[in-house]
Amino acid sequence: MTVSLADLTAQLLDVARAAGAEAADAIAVDGTSVSIAVRQGALEQAERSEGIDIGLRVLIGRRQACVSSSDTRPETLRQMAERAVAMAREAPEDPTAGLAEPGQITKRTDTEALDLYDPSDEPDPAVLEDDARRCEAAALAVKGVTRIDGASAGYGRRRVHIAATNGFSAGFGRSDRARGCVAIAGEGTGMERDWDFDSRVFQSDLRDADEIGRIAGERAVARLGARRPKTGAYPVIFDERVASSLIGHLLQAANGMMIARGSSWLLGRMDSQVLPKGLSVIEDPHRARVPGSRLFDAEGLPTARREIVADGILRSWTLDLATGRKLGLPSTGNAARGTGGPPSPSTSNIALTEGTSSRDDLIAQMGTGLLITQMIGSTINPNTGDYSRGASGFWVENGQIAYPVNECTVAGNLLEFLPRITPANDARHHLGTVVPSLLVEGLTLAGD
Repeated sequence: MTVSLADLTAQLLDVARAAGAEAADAIAVDGTSVSIAVRQGALEQAERSEGIDIGLRVLIGRRQACVSSSDTRPETLRQMAERAVAMAREAPEDPTAGLAEPGQITKRTDTEALDLYDPSDEPDPAVLEDDARRCEAAALAVKGVTRIDGASAGYGRRRVHIAATNGFSAGFGRSDRARGCVAIAGEGTGMERDWDFDSRVFQSDLRDADEIGRIAGERAVARLGARRPKTGAYPVIFDERVASSLIGHLLQAANGMMIARGSSWLLGRMDSQVLPKGLSVIEDPHRARVPGSRLFDAEGLPTARREIVADGILRSWTLDLATGRKLGLPSTGNAARGTGGPPSPSTSNIALTEGTSSRDDLIAQMGTGLLITQMIGSTINPNTGDYSRGASGFWVENGQIAYPVNECTVAGNLLEFLPRITPANDARHHLGTVVPSLLVEGLTLAGD
Protein backbone atom coordinates (compact mmCIF):
# COMPACT_ATOMS: atom_id res chain seq x y z
CA MET A 1 0.00 0.00 0.00
CA THR A 2 1.36 3.40 -1.03
CA VAL A 3 1.89 5.74 1.91
CA SER A 4 0.19 9.13 1.65
CA LEU A 5 2.97 11.66 2.09
CA ALA A 6 0.40 14.43 2.53
CA ASP A 7 -1.12 12.55 5.49
CA LEU A 8 2.34 11.87 6.90
CA THR A 9 3.38 15.53 6.88
CA ALA A 10 0.00 16.50 8.37
CA GLN A 11 0.60 14.05 11.23
CA LEU A 12 4.05 15.57 11.81
CA LEU A 13 2.52 19.04 12.10
CA ASP A 14 -0.15 17.76 14.49
CA VAL A 15 2.34 16.15 16.86
CA ALA A 16 4.57 19.24 16.67
CA ARG A 17 1.71 21.48 17.80
CA ALA A 18 0.82 18.99 20.54
CA ALA A 19 4.44 19.04 21.74
CA GLY A 20 4.38 22.84 22.09
CA ALA A 21 5.63 24.15 18.74
CA GLU A 22 4.29 27.57 17.77
CA ALA A 23 4.94 26.91 14.08
CA ALA A 24 6.38 24.06 12.07
CA ASP A 25 6.99 22.67 8.63
CA ALA A 26 7.52 19.08 7.53
CA ILE A 27 8.87 17.23 4.53
CA ALA A 28 8.41 13.62 3.50
CA VAL A 29 10.32 11.92 0.70
CA ASP A 30 9.92 8.41 -0.58
CA GLY A 31 11.65 6.79 -3.49
CA THR A 32 12.96 3.78 -5.32
CA SER A 33 16.26 3.46 -7.13
CA VAL A 34 17.72 0.58 -9.14
CA SER A 35 21.32 0.47 -10.36
CA ILE A 36 23.00 -2.21 -12.49
CA ALA A 37 26.72 -2.29 -13.37
CA VAL A 38 28.65 -4.74 -15.55
CA ARG A 39 32.35 -5.32 -16.09
CA GLN A 40 34.05 -7.65 -18.59
CA GLY A 41 30.73 -9.01 -19.73
CA ALA A 42 29.63 -10.08 -16.24
CA LEU A 43 27.20 -8.55 -13.80
CA GLU A 44 29.28 -6.65 -11.24
CA GLN A 45 26.70 -4.90 -9.11
CA ALA A 46 22.94 -4.84 -8.71
CA GLU A 47 21.40 -2.55 -6.15
CA ARG A 48 17.86 -1.60 -5.28
CA SER A 49 16.80 0.74 -2.52
CA GLU A 50 13.41 1.84 -1.27
CA GLY A 51 12.46 3.95 1.67
CA ILE A 52 10.81 6.96 3.25
CA ASP A 53 12.60 9.81 4.97
CA ILE A 54 10.88 12.53 6.98
CA GLY A 55 12.02 15.84 8.37
CA LEU A 56 10.46 18.25 10.86
CA ARG A 57 11.35 21.84 11.67
CA VAL A 58 9.73 23.46 14.69
CA LEU A 59 9.78 27.10 15.75
CA ILE A 60 9.23 28.68 19.14
CA GLY A 61 9.37 32.39 18.62
CA ARG A 62 12.57 32.93 16.63
CA ARG A 63 14.19 29.74 17.88
CA GLN A 64 14.16 26.71 15.62
CA ALA A 65 15.33 23.10 15.50
CA CYS A 66 15.24 20.32 12.92
CA VAL A 67 15.01 16.55 13.31
CA SER A 68 14.73 13.71 10.79
CA SER A 69 13.99 9.99 10.68
CA SER A 70 13.25 7.07 8.38
CA ASP A 71 10.82 5.57 10.88
CA THR A 72 7.20 6.67 10.35
CA ARG A 73 5.50 4.89 13.26
CA PRO A 74 3.20 7.17 15.28
CA GLU A 75 5.29 6.83 18.44
CA THR A 76 8.40 7.86 16.50
CA LEU A 77 6.64 10.93 15.14
CA ARG A 78 5.70 11.98 18.68
CA GLN A 79 9.25 11.43 19.92
CA MET A 80 10.62 13.47 17.00
CA ALA A 81 8.32 16.36 17.78
CA GLU A 82 9.10 16.32 21.49
CA ARG A 83 12.84 16.19 20.81
CA ALA A 84 12.63 19.03 18.29
CA VAL A 85 10.65 21.26 20.65
CA ALA A 86 13.12 20.61 23.49
CA MET A 87 16.01 21.49 21.14
CA ALA A 88 14.30 24.66 19.92
CA ARG A 89 13.78 25.90 23.46
CA GLU A 90 17.55 25.68 24.02
CA ALA A 91 18.55 27.09 20.63
CA PRO A 92 19.77 30.69 20.23
CA GLU A 93 17.34 33.19 18.77
CA ASP A 94 17.58 33.76 15.05
CA PRO A 95 15.75 36.95 14.01
CA THR A 96 15.54 35.70 10.41
CA ALA A 97 13.91 32.32 11.20
CA GLY A 98 10.25 31.88 10.38
CA LEU A 99 7.72 30.52 7.93
CA ALA A 100 6.24 32.40 5.00
CA GLU A 101 3.21 34.58 5.65
CA PRO A 102 -0.03 33.01 4.36
CA GLY A 103 -0.31 35.71 1.71
CA GLN A 104 3.09 34.75 0.27
CA ILE A 105 2.14 31.12 -0.36
CA THR A 106 1.59 30.02 -3.94
CA LYS A 107 -1.78 28.75 -5.08
CA ARG A 108 -0.31 27.02 -8.12
CA THR A 109 0.85 23.55 -7.06
CA ASP A 110 -0.15 21.17 -9.88
CA THR A 111 3.19 20.15 -11.41
CA GLU A 112 1.73 17.78 -14.01
CA ALA A 113 2.38 20.25 -16.85
CA LEU A 114 6.10 20.19 -16.05
CA ASP A 115 6.40 16.52 -17.14
CA LEU A 116 8.67 15.52 -14.27
CA TYR A 117 7.43 11.93 -13.99
CA ASP A 118 7.47 9.18 -16.59
CA PRO A 119 4.29 7.12 -16.02
CA SER A 120 5.68 4.05 -17.80
CA ASP A 121 6.44 0.95 -15.74
CA GLU A 122 9.68 0.59 -13.81
CA PRO A 123 12.17 -1.21 -16.09
CA ASP A 124 13.01 -4.82 -15.34
CA PRO A 125 16.54 -5.27 -13.97
CA ALA A 126 17.29 -7.45 -17.01
CA VAL A 127 16.56 -4.47 -19.25
CA LEU A 128 18.97 -2.30 -17.26
CA GLU A 129 21.61 -5.02 -17.42
CA ASP A 130 21.19 -5.19 -21.19
CA ASP A 131 21.67 -1.41 -21.36
CA ALA A 132 24.93 -1.67 -19.43
CA ARG A 133 26.16 -4.62 -21.52
CA ARG A 134 25.46 -2.75 -24.74
CA CYS A 135 27.35 0.30 -23.47
CA GLU A 136 30.34 -1.88 -22.61
CA ALA A 137 30.30 -3.82 -25.89
CA ALA A 138 30.10 -0.64 -27.97
CA ALA A 139 33.05 0.89 -26.12
CA LEU A 140 35.17 -2.27 -26.45
CA ALA A 141 34.47 -2.30 -30.19
CA VAL A 142 36.42 0.97 -30.54
CA LYS A 143 39.97 0.23 -31.71
CA GLY A 144 42.44 1.14 -28.95
CA VAL A 145 40.08 0.56 -26.01
CA THR A 146 41.64 -2.04 -23.71
CA ARG A 147 39.10 -2.33 -20.93
CA ILE A 148 36.01 -0.79 -19.41
CA ASP A 149 36.21 0.81 -15.98
CA GLY A 150 32.46 0.52 -15.64
CA ALA A 151 29.22 0.45 -17.61
CA SER A 152 25.96 1.10 -15.82
CA ALA A 153 22.26 1.77 -16.14
CA GLY A 154 19.77 2.96 -13.58
CA TYR A 155 16.25 4.02 -12.78
CA GLY A 156 14.86 6.14 -10.00
CA ARG A 157 11.64 7.69 -8.91
CA ARG A 158 10.70 9.72 -5.87
CA ARG A 159 7.81 11.62 -4.35
CA VAL A 160 8.16 14.71 -2.19
CA HIS A 161 5.55 16.46 -0.04
CA ILE A 162 6.00 19.62 2.03
CA ALA A 163 3.52 21.05 4.51
CA ALA A 164 3.57 23.85 7.07
CA THR A 165 1.37 25.28 9.79
CA ASN A 166 0.87 28.44 7.68
CA GLY A 167 -1.46 26.44 5.43
CA PHE A 168 0.88 25.34 2.68
CA SER A 169 0.70 21.71 1.56
CA ALA A 170 1.86 20.40 -1.82
CA GLY A 171 4.00 17.76 -3.42
CA PHE A 172 5.35 16.37 -6.66
CA GLY A 173 6.87 13.27 -8.19
CA ARG A 174 10.03 12.85 -10.26
CA SER A 175 11.59 10.03 -12.24
CA ASP A 176 14.88 9.48 -14.03
CA ARG A 177 16.54 6.94 -16.31
CA ALA A 178 20.30 6.84 -16.92
CA ARG A 179 23.04 5.08 -18.89
CA GLY A 180 26.78 5.60 -18.64
CA CYS A 181 30.17 4.16 -19.54
CA VAL A 182 33.81 4.80 -18.57
CA ALA A 183 36.34 3.46 -21.09
CA ILE A 184 40.11 2.94 -20.75
CA ALA A 185 42.54 3.02 -23.67
CA GLY A 186 46.21 2.03 -23.67
CA GLU A 187 48.29 0.05 -21.21
CA GLY A 188 50.44 0.66 -18.13
CA THR A 189 51.47 4.24 -17.45
CA GLY A 190 50.07 5.22 -20.85
CA MET A 191 46.49 4.41 -19.96
CA GLU A 192 43.85 7.11 -20.44
CA ARG A 193 40.19 7.12 -19.55
CA ASP A 194 37.11 9.05 -20.58
CA TRP A 195 33.38 8.69 -20.30
CA ASP A 196 29.92 9.40 -21.62
CA PHE A 197 26.67 9.54 -19.68
CA ASP A 198 23.03 10.46 -20.21
CA SER A 199 20.16 10.93 -17.79
CA ARG A 200 16.59 11.90 -18.67
CA VAL A 201 13.20 12.17 -17.02
CA PHE A 202 11.55 10.09 -19.75
CA GLN A 203 12.91 6.76 -20.98
CA SER A 204 11.95 7.70 -24.56
CA ASP A 205 14.33 10.70 -24.48
CA LEU A 206 17.38 8.70 -23.37
CA ARG A 207 20.26 8.37 -25.81
CA ASP A 208 21.00 4.91 -27.19
CA ALA A 209 23.32 2.67 -25.15
CA ASP A 210 25.44 1.84 -28.21
CA GLU A 211 26.05 5.54 -28.86
CA ILE A 212 27.04 6.21 -25.25
CA GLY A 213 29.54 3.34 -25.22
CA ARG A 214 31.01 4.28 -28.59
CA ILE A 215 31.53 7.92 -27.62
CA ALA A 216 33.14 6.94 -24.31
CA GLY A 217 35.55 4.67 -26.19
CA GLU A 218 36.39 7.26 -28.85
CA ARG A 219 37.05 9.89 -26.22
CA ALA A 220 39.42 7.60 -24.32
CA VAL A 221 41.37 6.68 -27.46
CA ALA A 222 41.69 10.34 -28.45
CA ARG A 223 43.56 10.98 -25.18
CA LEU A 224 46.33 8.43 -25.84
CA GLY A 225 49.82 9.89 -25.86
CA ALA A 226 48.92 12.84 -23.64
CA ARG A 227 51.75 15.11 -22.53
CA ARG A 228 52.08 18.26 -20.48
CA PRO A 229 51.38 21.52 -22.32
CA LYS A 230 53.52 24.63 -22.43
CA THR A 231 53.63 26.99 -19.46
CA GLY A 232 52.52 30.55 -20.03
CA ALA A 233 49.50 32.77 -20.68
CA TYR A 234 47.24 31.34 -23.37
CA PRO A 235 43.60 31.40 -24.43
CA VAL A 236 41.62 28.45 -23.07
CA ILE A 237 38.41 26.81 -24.28
CA PHE A 238 36.33 25.06 -21.62
CA ASP A 239 34.49 22.26 -23.42
CA GLU A 240 30.73 22.15 -22.95
CA ARG A 241 31.12 19.19 -20.59
CA VAL A 242 33.05 21.33 -18.08
CA ALA A 243 32.07 24.92 -18.95
CA SER A 244 29.10 24.90 -16.59
CA SER A 245 31.55 24.85 -13.67
CA LEU A 246 32.57 28.45 -14.47
CA ILE A 247 28.97 29.65 -14.30
CA GLY A 248 28.58 27.53 -11.17
CA HIS A 249 31.28 29.59 -9.44
CA LEU A 250 29.36 32.75 -10.38
CA LEU A 251 26.11 31.33 -9.03
CA GLN A 252 27.75 30.25 -5.79
CA ALA A 253 29.15 33.75 -5.28
CA ALA A 254 25.67 35.20 -5.90
CA ASN A 255 24.06 32.91 -3.33
CA GLY A 256 22.47 34.92 -0.52
CA MET A 257 24.18 32.83 2.16
CA MET A 258 27.60 33.86 0.83
CA ILE A 259 26.55 37.50 0.58
CA ALA A 260 25.03 37.54 4.09
CA ARG A 261 28.26 36.08 5.49
CA GLY A 262 30.34 38.65 3.63
CA SER A 263 32.41 35.87 2.05
CA SER A 264 31.75 36.36 -1.67
CA TRP A 265 33.92 37.87 -4.39
CA LEU A 266 30.69 39.43 -5.72
CA LEU A 267 30.08 41.36 -2.49
CA GLY A 268 29.34 45.00 -3.32
CA ARG A 269 29.11 44.29 -7.06
CA MET A 270 25.35 44.30 -7.57
CA ASP A 271 24.53 46.18 -10.82
CA SER A 272 28.12 45.89 -12.00
CA GLN A 273 29.48 44.04 -15.04
CA VAL A 274 30.39 40.40 -14.37
CA LEU A 275 29.99 38.93 -17.88
CA PRO A 276 30.45 40.38 -21.38
CA LYS A 277 27.73 42.67 -22.68
CA GLY A 278 25.08 40.63 -24.46
CA LEU A 279 25.33 37.62 -22.16
CA SER A 280 22.71 36.80 -19.55
CA VAL A 281 22.26 34.08 -16.95
CA ILE A 282 18.59 33.13 -16.72
CA GLU A 283 16.91 30.89 -14.18
CA ASP A 284 13.73 29.27 -15.50
CA PRO A 285 12.28 26.73 -13.05
CA HIS A 286 9.26 26.01 -15.28
CA ARG A 287 10.97 24.12 -18.14
CA ALA A 288 9.24 20.85 -19.01
CA ARG A 289 11.07 17.51 -18.72
CA VAL A 290 13.95 18.98 -16.72
CA PRO A 291 14.55 17.41 -13.28
CA GLY A 292 15.15 20.73 -11.48
CA SER A 293 11.84 22.28 -12.51
CA ARG A 294 9.46 23.30 -9.76
CA LEU A 295 6.36 25.49 -9.35
CA PHE A 296 7.05 26.26 -5.71
CA ASP A 297 10.10 26.29 -3.46
CA ALA A 298 10.67 24.50 -0.16
CA GLU A 299 8.94 27.31 1.76
CA GLY A 300 5.81 27.27 -0.41
CA LEU A 301 6.63 30.44 -2.34
CA PRO A 302 5.97 30.58 -6.09
CA THR A 303 8.95 30.19 -8.38
CA ALA A 304 9.45 32.37 -11.44
CA ARG A 305 11.79 33.03 -14.31
CA ARG A 306 14.40 35.60 -13.32
CA GLU A 307 17.54 37.24 -14.63
CA ILE A 308 20.54 36.70 -12.37
CA VAL A 309 22.79 38.43 -14.89
CA ALA A 310 21.22 40.60 -17.61
CA ASP A 311 23.28 41.86 -20.55
CA GLY A 312 26.42 41.19 -18.53
CA ILE A 313 25.20 43.07 -15.41
CA LEU A 314 24.59 41.31 -12.08
CA ARG A 315 20.93 41.88 -11.17
CA SER A 316 19.91 39.42 -8.45
CA TRP A 317 21.08 37.42 -5.46
CA THR A 318 19.64 33.95 -4.87
CA LEU A 319 17.54 34.14 -1.71
CA ASP A 320 15.27 32.16 0.54
CA LEU A 321 13.23 33.81 3.29
CA ALA A 322 15.97 33.78 5.93
CA THR A 323 18.77 35.17 3.74
CA GLY A 324 16.37 37.71 2.30
CA ARG A 325 15.53 38.93 5.79
CA LYS A 326 19.25 39.19 6.61
CA LEU A 327 19.80 41.37 3.55
CA GLY A 328 16.54 43.33 3.79
CA LEU A 329 15.28 41.84 0.52
CA PRO A 330 12.34 39.63 -0.46
CA SER A 331 12.91 35.95 -1.16
CA THR A 332 13.49 35.08 -4.81
CA GLY A 333 11.58 31.81 -4.31
CA ASN A 334 14.75 29.74 -4.22
CA ALA A 335 14.46 27.80 -0.96
CA ALA A 336 15.56 24.18 -1.11
CA ARG A 337 15.79 21.63 1.67
CA GLY A 338 16.31 18.03 2.59
CA THR A 339 14.96 16.20 5.59
CA GLY A 340 17.90 17.00 7.88
CA GLY A 341 18.00 20.78 8.04
CA PRO A 342 16.25 24.10 7.42
CA PRO A 343 15.79 25.62 3.96
CA SER A 344 18.68 27.29 2.16
CA PRO A 345 18.86 29.16 -1.16
CA SER A 346 19.59 27.20 -4.32
CA THR A 347 19.14 27.74 -8.06
CA SER A 348 17.48 25.46 -10.62
CA ASN A 349 17.44 25.34 -14.42
CA ILE A 350 20.16 27.82 -15.35
CA ALA A 351 20.95 28.92 -18.91
CA LEU A 352 23.74 31.14 -20.25
CA THR A 353 23.20 33.01 -23.51
CA GLU A 354 24.66 31.00 -26.37
CA GLY A 355 26.82 32.42 -29.13
CA THR A 356 26.65 31.93 -32.89
CA SER A 357 29.94 30.05 -33.37
CA SER A 358 30.57 26.33 -33.06
CA ARG A 359 33.26 24.93 -30.78
CA ASP A 360 35.39 24.28 -33.87
CA ASP A 361 34.98 27.94 -34.82
CA LEU A 362 36.28 28.97 -31.39
CA ILE A 363 39.22 26.57 -31.74
CA ALA A 364 40.11 28.16 -35.07
CA GLN A 365 39.71 31.63 -33.57
CA MET A 366 41.88 30.73 -30.58
CA GLY A 367 44.92 29.89 -32.73
CA THR A 368 47.22 28.48 -30.05
CA GLY A 369 46.01 27.44 -26.62
CA LEU A 370 44.31 24.74 -24.55
CA LEU A 371 40.99 22.94 -25.02
CA ILE A 372 39.93 21.58 -21.60
CA THR A 373 37.71 18.50 -21.60
CA GLN A 374 38.23 17.29 -18.02
CA MET A 375 39.00 18.99 -14.71
CA ILE A 376 40.20 17.71 -11.35
CA GLY A 377 40.49 19.37 -7.96
CA SER A 378 39.54 22.94 -7.21
CA THR A 379 41.05 25.88 -5.40
CA ILE A 380 38.66 28.84 -5.49
CA ASN A 381 39.11 31.69 -3.03
CA PRO A 382 35.50 32.67 -2.17
CA ASN A 383 36.53 36.18 -1.09
CA THR A 384 38.79 37.19 -3.99
CA GLY A 385 37.69 34.95 -6.88
CA ASP A 386 41.21 33.57 -7.38
CA TYR A 387 40.83 30.42 -9.46
CA SER A 388 43.09 27.37 -9.90
CA ARG A 389 42.14 23.90 -11.18
CA GLY A 390 43.84 20.83 -12.58
CA ALA A 391 42.95 20.16 -16.21
CA SER A 392 43.45 17.87 -19.18
CA GLY A 393 42.35 18.05 -22.78
CA PHE A 394 44.02 18.96 -26.08
CA TRP A 395 46.67 21.42 -27.20
CA VAL A 396 45.70 23.61 -30.14
CA GLU A 397 48.18 24.95 -32.71
CA ASN A 398 47.25 27.21 -35.63
CA GLY A 399 43.56 26.74 -34.92
CA GLN A 400 43.64 22.93 -34.99
CA ILE A 401 43.86 20.23 -32.32
CA ALA A 402 47.50 19.08 -32.23
CA TYR A 403 47.79 16.51 -29.42
CA PRO A 404 46.23 15.48 -26.09
CA VAL A 405 47.54 17.01 -22.85
CA ASN A 406 47.27 16.23 -19.14
CA GLU A 407 48.82 17.10 -15.78
CA CYS A 408 48.44 20.86 -16.10
CA THR A 409 46.90 23.64 -14.03
CA VAL A 410 44.88 26.57 -15.28
CA ALA A 411 44.65 29.70 -13.13
CA GLY A 412 43.27 33.22 -13.13
CA ASN A 413 40.76 35.44 -11.33
CA LEU A 414 37.04 35.01 -11.92
CA LEU A 415 36.38 38.74 -11.64
CA GLU A 416 38.93 39.39 -14.36
CA PHE A 417 38.31 36.60 -16.87
CA LEU A 418 34.53 35.99 -16.71
CA PRO A 419 33.88 39.38 -18.39
CA ARG A 420 36.05 38.12 -21.29
CA ILE A 421 34.33 34.83 -22.12
CA THR A 422 33.03 34.01 -25.61
CA PRO A 423 30.29 31.34 -25.79
CA ALA A 424 29.84 28.73 -28.52
CA ASN A 425 26.47 27.38 -29.66
CA ASP A 426 26.80 23.74 -28.50
CA ALA A 427 24.87 23.68 -25.19
CA ARG A 428 22.69 20.65 -24.44
CA HIS A 429 19.22 22.04 -23.82
CA HIS A 430 17.79 19.10 -21.89
CA LEU A 431 20.19 19.70 -18.97
CA GLY A 432 19.34 21.65 -15.86
CA THR A 433 22.38 23.86 -16.47
CA VAL A 434 22.58 24.90 -20.11
CA VAL A 435 26.06 26.30 -20.78
CA PRO A 436 27.97 26.01 -24.10
CA SER A 437 31.71 25.71 -24.61
CA LEU A 438 33.45 28.90 -23.47
CA LEU A 439 36.56 30.62 -24.82
CA VAL A 440 38.51 32.53 -22.16
CA GLU A 441 41.39 34.81 -23.11
CA GLY A 442 44.69 34.97 -21.25
CA LEU A 443 44.60 32.37 -18.47
CA THR A 444 47.83 31.12 -16.95
CA LEU A 445 48.81 27.52 -17.71
CA ALA A 446 51.31 25.58 -15.65
CA GLY A 447 52.64 22.62 -17.62
CA ASP A 448 56.21 21.89 -18.71
